[in-house]
Amino acid sequence: MFSIDQFDYQLPPELIANAPASPRDSSRLLVVDKQTGQLQHKHFFDLPALLTSNHVLVRNNTKVIPARIFGRKPTGGACEILLLHQESFTPTGVRWECLTKPGLKVGQVIEFPEQNQNHNSSTSPLRATCVEQTGFTRIIEFNQNRTDFYISLVAIGHTPIPPYIKWADKDETKLRQLYQTTYAKVTGSAAAPTAGLHFTPELDDKLRNQGVQIEEVTLHVGLGTFLPVQEEQIKAGELHHEWFEVNSETASRLNEAKQAGKIIVAVGTTTTRTLETCAKNNQDGTITAQTGQTSLFIQPGYKYRFVDELITNFHLPKSSLLMLISAFVSKPNTEVEFVDFPHSLVGKAYQEAIKEKYRFFSFGDAMLIK
Repeated sequence: MFSIDQFDYQLPPELIANAPASPRDSSRLLVVDKQTGQLQHKHFFDLPALLTSNHVLVRNNTKVIPARIFGRKPTGGACEILLLHQESFTPTGVRWECLTKPGLKVGQVIEFPEQNQNHNSSTSPLRATCVEQTGFTRIIEFNQNRTDFYISLVAIGHTPIPPYIKWADKDETKLRQLYQTTYAKVTGSAAAPTAGLHFTPELDDKLRNQGVQIEEVTLHVGLGTFLPVQEEQIKAGELHHEWFEVNSETASRLNEAKQAGKIIVAVGTTTTRTLETCAKNNQDGTITAQTGQTSLFIQPGYKYRFVDELITNFHLPKSSLLMLISAFVSKPNTEVEFVDFPHSLVGKAYQEAIKEKYRFFSFGDAMLIK
């Protein structure tokens, strides 16, 4: 058994990226060979030279919503709500699991600035009512149907970038474009799958032209991104649930590719968790098409079943994401005693990235682990 402290490292604050590279694929790419331990310094636009027609890229096509909204109690007092996961919807309302600041009590109501909402005169001004308290999260019911709610959200919501990003430009429209992959399609995420931020349509064309297969799955990033890992979660082997979907057509193409000996490259930890969730009950190396919730916590000792290579950003100390890539780099698919992060191959890769002044976290540079 290991502890959270084994996944710690020191990062100079000036290496935290506060804006993405421009153009997106000009970000740096540290290539890590987990078999030989070799490290290579590249750029993301070099990816076509690193992949072949024997590779299959799998990406998360979730679309970030402006999930931070600010309102007030009728009796006075501001409240911030962060939407995490849509629980249910009816013709007249939607319910979301949320974080609220301050924590709301059941029955408390929040009102929002009417002048900035949906201008359809038949639509009631947006209101939120706390209907359930679930530990540190709340179930909030909004009084608009799903379509009108999203219209209001676009009007009054704010992009939920992580707190370590100091976004100097106050242009919300620009931020919504930058904190979104170019292939985002399925609305519902509270955070971007940041390994995908490096791709451009032009880079996609180059990859496809040389025969690289590109597939998409969906996982809406939720609570696990915003909360630190607890020791209890390590013992239980579960994170907070997040909604995902892999449809039957995608699963069939991926299984066919895998059985043909092609290399499955997961773009990001969310894609990795999605694919491994769909593979965990299969003994034949395939995935099963699924729609549902995953709480899979990949940590050292985990045996990867489907993912062969991984593209990922540089992650926060003591995070579940750092544990996932540590498990991937330290001889996946074998039972090994975990080596403390600073002395592991991925720890050495991080120290090399710090030495070479790579940019870290959501808007930062990337790694290709092969």
